[in-house]
Amino acid sequence: MALDKNYLEYPHRSHGMDHNRYDWQMLAQQKPVVWPNNKKLALWINVPLQFFPLDQKGDPFKVPGGMTMPYPDLRHYSLRDYGNRVGIYRLLKAFDKYKVTPTFAMNTELAVRTPYLLDVIKERGNEIMCHGLHMDALHYGGQNIDEESDIISRALDTLRELSQQDVTGWLSPARNESENTPELLAQHGIKYFCDWVNDDMPYSFKTDKGNLWAMPLSNELEDKFIIMDNLHSEASYVEQICDACDFLLKEADTQGGRILALNIHPWMLGQPHRIAKLEKVLEYVTSKGVWCASATEILTEFTAQQK
Repeated sequence: MALDKNYLEYPHRSHGMDHNRYDWQMLAQQKPVVWPNNKKLALWINVPLQFFPLDQKGDPFKVPGGMTMPYPDLRHYSLRDYGNRVGIYRLLKAFDKYKVTPTFAMNTELAVRTPYLLDVIKERGNEIMCHGLHMDALHYGGQNIDEESDIISRALDTLRELSQQDVTGWLSPARNESENTPELLAQHGIKYFCDWVNDDMPYSFKTDKGNLWAMPLSNELEDKFIIMDNLHSEASYVEQICDACDFLLKEADTQGGRILALNIHPWMLGQPHRIAKLEKVLEYVTSKGVWCASATEILTEFTAQQK
């Protein structure tokens, strides 16, 4: 039985997007970018620093990467805590060894609970973006807008005060949003966010409170996604990152600069049996003559060339 034609009639239905959040465009048709010193590839290392509450509510869904056993799930809680106590320092040594510039996406609750860790990041001078209040403070469809606005306001106000940075970047816990999240982020002074993974380059994202920039933080190349979710080996993780690096460099020959964005978790790659794999990745990628920069530095360079 054929569908009634009204089934396919809804607001914003047109060629390209079925919404007005951003303009329709093809990556190959985008204005070419040249990174500083004529580098073809910008390397963006993003490190989520996360706090998973032991008594997580999981409202309205189970927190990805969070507790999985009945309360108190000390095994998973302490493993996540391991990343902030031990793993992160192995990552920092690797970054310094290969002279890469990390960006840290920090839960505000972690900044409150671990001032010593925040001080280390501040002393390094690296960029801090907000990763929400904590990993159980989720943003979701149908959420009361006042409740969500309060969460975002508390997360940003406190992190800005503690970090002594402007904090203009955002990564939602679980990369999940409500229909109101982009407007609330723009309203609270956010310039770019990293929840949408539908492009390889930044693009302008429209909200009623002013435009944001959507930054392409790859989910497919994330350590947790490859190793934990897809159950691929650490060797496969290295292979996939190196393959992505090679392909993006080749694509940049004809289409302009590209971004290799790697999202890595201290509680995962900071393990003693995995840290060498991260170093192998960094050694390979940096040998290709990439431009290592923070998220804001990459976005600033990109937007300057779009005028």
